[in-house]
Amino acid sequence: MLIESLKILFNRDLNKLKTEIELYQNESDIWKIQKGIANSAGNLCLHLIGNLNIYIGAEFGKTGYIRNRALEFSLKDIPRAELIQKIEETIVVVNNALNIISEEELKMEFPFLVFENKTSTEFMLIHLTTHLAYHLGQINYHRRLLES
Repeated sequence: MLIESLKILFNRDLNKLKTEIELYQNESDIWKIQKGIANSAGNLCLHLIGNLNIYIGAEFGKTGYIRNRALEFSLKDIPRAELIQKIEETIVVVNNALNIISEEELKMEFPFLVFENKTSTEFMLIHLTTHLAYHLGQINYHRRLLES
């Protein structure tokens, strides 16, 4: 039951991420940083892709993904089409991985120490949905702020 809900939420919000990136009227605005805003939409997008690919794809889908978190925030001017492709690939990775997680695995300890204390896999997957939604909201606000 939880896995199906997570799949719905991840698919909804990753598709919304794709839409947000597509909605930037000027592609270069994806990479702009305004006063008081630390990260561009492009860097937040890369961060979300990296986050989901390491914590879901690599761990449960055994994709072999290797994360370079620093690059998620330092890379610039990646073409919109490449960002969209990375989002679409992440949707597939997340769905494939969630399809093989068992109810028993949800109750088990998440294999990485991400926070100060250990958590269950269930908690971590729920956290990842809220993390995605949080940054998605930032991207939406960034786009509207630049285009107003």
